Amino acid sequence: MKKKILVVYAHPEPTSLTRTLVQVTVETLEKQGHEVIHSDLYGMHWKAVFDENDFPDRVDPNRLSFIAESAHAYVLGRQTEDVATEQAKLSSADAVILQFPLWWFGVPAILKGWIERVYAYGFGYGYKNEGNRYRYGDGALKGKKALVSVVAGGPPEDYGPRGINGPMDQLLFPLTHGALFYPGMDVLPIHPVYGATHIATAAEVEDVKEAWRCRVRRLFEDAPIPFRSQNGGGYPDRHTLGDNVAPGQNGLLAHIAGEAR
Repeated sequence: MKKKILVVYAHPEPTSLTRTLVQVTVETLEKQGHEVIHSDLYGMHWKAVFDENDFPDRVDPNRLSFIAESAHAYVLGRQTEDVATEQAKLSSADAVILQFPLWWFGVPAILKGWIERVYAYGFGYGYKNEGNRYRYGDGALKGKKALVSVVAGGPPEDYGPRGINGPMDQLLFPLTHGALFYPGMDVLPIHPVYGATHIATAAEVEDVKEAWRCRVRRLFEDAPIPFRSQNGGGYPDRHTLGDNVAPGQNGLLAHIAGEAR
């Protein structure tokens, strides 16, 4: 069945490994008969800073409340055109793929700015004007798949269970569990590429491309990360895990069902 996939990517260099993998994404999905929507953030000259210029029609011109202004603009259709366009892309997509290099242990600023500006109150959070009722497994993007492709310069040892940088799934927990699972998406395990600065030969590049090609082919088949949903019974007060859930376990991994400690 034909699907629509939004590919959001953030790298300014067309010959970079990140952009090479974007090409693999597009070719693989189109070969499967799917429709691909692009959000080339650098190519779009995306405005990364979330500020007063996002709200030309203010509720309160004297004090900037991002929640109040965001809700007002979203509900009344008075958002800036670039934000409304990206929201429409997200809403129409069956899946979202984010592709970027790891810069200072997180996403590039331009991608973080895309999330901040596009996730308006009523869309990315505050769904149905119900505050925190619909989040972490519920929300406007519920039912969509999400897959993260990240390219890191450091070797895999740096990101091992005891690696000096920390495991990639924990470094990007704010992205996977936060920005993607929070508004309801089913988030697939991260696809990392390590040691990118040392990938030089055509054969090495082809190995990286083939591994990613296989992941993209399974976009609608692979099981998502089993994040615990807020409204699934594990959080009685919608804030804290119940005493009977993952007893004695704390930190990020406690919010993933069946995760080994």
